[in-house]
Amino acid sequence: MIVLFTDFGLAGPYTGQVKAALAREAPGVPVIDLFADAPAFDPQLSAYLLAAYVHEFPAGTVFLCVVDPGVGTERRPLWIQADGRTFVGPDNGLFELVRRRAVDFKVAGIDWRPARLSATFHGRDLFAPVAARSALGRAPLSTPMTVEEIARPDWPDDLARIVYVDAYGNAMTGLRAGTVPESALLIANGYELRHGRTFADAAEGEGFWYANSSGLVEIAVNKGRADRDLELELGMPVEVEA
Repeated sequence: MIVLFTDFGLAGPYTGQVKAALAREAPGVPVIDLFADAPAFDPQLSAYLLAAYVHEFPAGTVFLCVVDPGVGTERRPLWIQADGRTFVGPDNGLFELVRRRAVDFKVAGIDWRPARLSATFHGRDLFAPVAARSALGRAPLSTPMTVEEIARPDWPDDLARIVYVDAYGNAMTGLRAGTVPESALLIANGYELRHGRTFADAAEGEGFWYANSSGLVEIAVNKGRADRDLELELGMPVEVEA
């Protein structure tokens, strides 16, 4: 299967054009829409979000990942093998947390170029054909790279910022829940938030934090919206107090 992780959105033609390219190159291969609203123009926030979801998919899955504000520049297109999964996308840090958390990791720069390559839409013209062919077992023409060439050593292992706001207004952070004790107090936008195991552990209208189903620390308001009621925004920092 091919999994889409992009900031293209569902409005407008972009996601549809990418899926059309996949269908042409790999007809019959299932395409899963994981995120079409990854943090726009922000590979760092997106990297922590992506890493939280890859283990839900089996070995053999191909991830087509495009959060690419540097499209058309000298940034390299990457073809990655990590714990039996394949990742295709730009060299801008988007795969940094996948790299760190993988046991087996190999990376190569994609040398293949299509006859038609828009300067501003590599998702459709370059990454989609490579992802489709990878799903069929065909590796692209590429040059092996070292891990050090793509690493972002200054990025933390867990990011104390909001990396995604979902349709319910819940705010995911880049913190893995296993690194934060349940006794900890989370502070976001000046609000002090205690841990709850379920939404029902908080009173109606009360904010709290919990371990979400993908293992990230997430902030919510019971029967409310954390983005509205706590005025939380994408990229906002959070603090953890013991």
